[in-house]
Amino acid sequence: MNFLKNTKLGRFSLGQIIFWVIALAVAVGGLFFVRGLVTCWVITPLPGSPPSNCGTVTAGLDGPTITNSEVTPVPGVEVLPPPITVPDSNLPPAWDGASRITVLVIGLDARDLDTSAPRSDTMILLTIDPLTKTAGILSIPRDMWVNIPGFGYSRINTAYSSGEGNKLPGGGPELARKTVEQFIGVPVQYYAQIDFNTFVEFINRIGQIEIYNDEELRLDPVGGGKDKIRLTCCGIRRLNGVEALAYVRYRKGDEGDIGRAKRQQKVIIAIRDKVLDPANFPVLISQANDFYNEFSAGIKTNMPLDTAIQLAVLARDIPVTSIEQGVIDYSMVVLDNVTLGGQNASIMKPLPDKIRILRDEIFTSAGARSPLAVQNDLTALMQADAARVRVLNGSFSPGLDVSTGNYFVAQGMAVTEIGTADRAYDRTVVVLYSPKLYTLKFLQTAFGINSSTQILIKPDPSSPVDVEIRLGNDWASSNPLP
Repeated sequence: MNFLKNTKLGRFSLGQIIFWVIALAVAVGGLFFVRGLVTCWVITPLPGSPPSNCGTVTAGLDGPTITNSEVTPVPGVEVLPPPITVPDSNLPPAWDGASRITVLVIGLDARDLDTSAPRSDTMILLTIDPLTKTAGILSIPRDMWVNIPGFGYSRINTAYSSGEGNKLPGGGPELARKTVEQFIGVPVQYYAQIDFNTFVEFINRIGQIEIYNDEELRLDPVGGGKDKIRLTCCGIRRLNGVEALAYVRYRKGDEGDIGRAKRQQKVIIAIRDKVLDPANFPVLISQANDFYNEFSAGIKTNMPLDTAIQLAVLARDIPVTSIEQGVIDYSMVVLDNVTLGGQNASIMKPLPDKIRILRDEIFTSAGARSPLAVQNDLTALMQADAARVRVLNGSFSPGLDVSTGNYFVAQGMAVTEIGTADRAYDRTVVVLYSPKLYTLKFLQTAFGINSSTQILIKPDPSSPVDVEIRLGNDWASSNPLP
């Protein structure tokens, strides 16, 4: 399970691992202290050389100076060597630095790592929008009943074990990422798998974190035992690593997993606040060597090094007031029971329309799209979906792809491709490569589709379009085009 030791590049250099640890700590609460380390890459021989007196700005720096928007002189910095990217057949496309980026954080019980196919204990989506300088946290209960690509419906926490047990490309983390991406309906570019031992060690390394506790809790640390941790209500409480882990894993009480998800988000924000405290920042940098020794074995990710660096720097500039938080709770699901592996199992069946409202609050800079959903404004919902659409002519009417494409562009649809279909079609067919359900509903209404055979669901994250329309003769004879 040790990704860092098994990579084809061999053992990462200490400086690179520092960056990985910092960026991935962002995923569990905001370890944003890479700034200041970037210019001092001297652990291993790399092209170029670090600036003199690394880490200190002096009046004697060589080279030209640049100016910022306020015409304040800024010392020039030597260009860093190209970052090293981990070779992996499942690496997503390079980040352009401007698009929204989303990371699935997967928590694993360290006691389960010895099994061949452990289940994930925690799933949290972290998202950052570079343009609006906003972020979001969305927690997904582990008993959610979802369609796992290639395996059918099951609890969402079995996606990880299915990927590991069947030795799929990317293993458990990659199948979990694809499952969450399909379920929530937003692109999820990266995953970060973190075991509980690493979580505990990280909290102990940065020192106790502070959370506001509004419950009477008797926590049982991992492994059980007679020693209980009591948290009284109500006020600020300081937690060490073991206490923080017991706090985020506590699932008793009326809210069960929902309450646990809320506690986990409290801890994420608390870690962020701890790391960014000016009193702690220099100390954490001085402990960089220890971070490598303690955390390298407990983190697995598909995030390239250069993206990790960019995200860490970006996340540091996002205030906590610009971080939207949400949990899929009992108002968005129906509780049920099924038989899994011959045993009775409690599940949560999602209510898609309600979950989409929460998703839109987390993943759109303008807030929820729920008022539009209430009004049933399909055109506005389709526009907000921002689906990339390909229009192909499968009718006997020449130029129908062009006229139809122009018609939908006028409706605010992003038609990115037009062309000829693979064959002739009597009835129009819509192919869905990504979960753009608002766009699908819009097209069903526009084409008068009332048969499931005219809708093909073909999940394909590599497709350059989200939706493909194969125009048939039915549209050629009944369309409203001028």
